[in-house]
Amino acid sequence: MVPFLLLCAIFFQATPQEPPKPAIDNDRVTVWGIGSAPAARAYDTVEVSVAGTAQFWPSGKMWNHPPRFSIMIDLKDHPVAPIANTTGYPLAFPRPGSKMILENDRVIVWDCTWTPGVATPMHFHDKDVVVVFLDDGDLSSTTPDGQVTVNSFARGAIRFNPRDRTHTETLVRGKQRAIITELK
Repeated sequence: MVPFLLLCAIFFQATPQEPPKPAIDNDRVTVWGIGSAPAARAYDTVEVSVAGTAQFWPSGKMWNHPPRFSIMIDLKDHPVAPIANTTGYPLAFPRPGSKMILENDRVIVWDCTWTPGVATPMHFHDKDVVVVFLDDGDLSSTTPDGQVTVNSFARGAIRFNPRDRTHTETLVRGKQRAIITELK
């Protein structure tokens, strides 16, 4: 039995490991889930911790901390100008329940908390965003024409939402907080 187990251990140790796969990859960003990001940073990167903090790392910068439970948002060199807001509604941010935690020439990062049963003001998203959800809860999204969609998000869920959207959001179940990175 021992030789068989030793053979299995050698076989599995020799099997090549699959390279990590990003959670999201498009022309604007590559987003790496918790613990899957490669060590070398070829792009400017926003690091979002599951504790709700954000830090900006310029490309080529060596990290001076041990690995953390973080989501890494690599910012590709494909800037897109914000869309002009002709809706008559305010921009998505700032808004009640949100606090800016980082801004530079590439991104604006918001810490956003929803209050159960309280709708956000109807708003327009002029920028693409990456959203990292920090709690478990359902958000109801309502468009100006009354279309309602309920989305369930678990802690650690990551979404890329394109610009040019108008809606309001209401927390209808659980609790929800997110770190929202607007791409400039």
